[in-house]
Amino acid sequence: MTADDIKALRKDLACTAKELAQVLGIEQSTVLAWEKGDLFPTKAFIDKMEALRAKGPAAIPKKAPKHAGAEPMKVLADPALWELVRKLAAHKKLRDEVLELSAAYPDPAKDPAQD
Repeated sequence: MTADDIKALRKDLACTAKELAQVLGIEQSTVLAWEKGDLFPTKAFIDKMEALRAKGPAAIPKKAPKHAGAEPMKVLADPALWELVRKLAAHKKLRDEVLELSAAYPDPAKDPAQD
């Protein structure tokens, strides 16, 4: 896996070097060194990265901002959100299950201060 491959992987996963490093259990500086070509990942890390690629952006946990409602444009830019929307649109059973689950959460349109 080349430096460009790792950069492309991060782009495909829509993640930062820090987020990728956290998922892989390594330091951010190691990912950055891979991207510069100063170091190269071992086969074990290549396999882990290929598994992440197969799972897509949802494989990278994202920390919700403290005030998630304050930055709606960032939420709208998240590819994982649009994957979820596509699944909701395509699967009625999933929509029904999500609707039931969401009943326990406040509607931010009614009370924007709620997270």
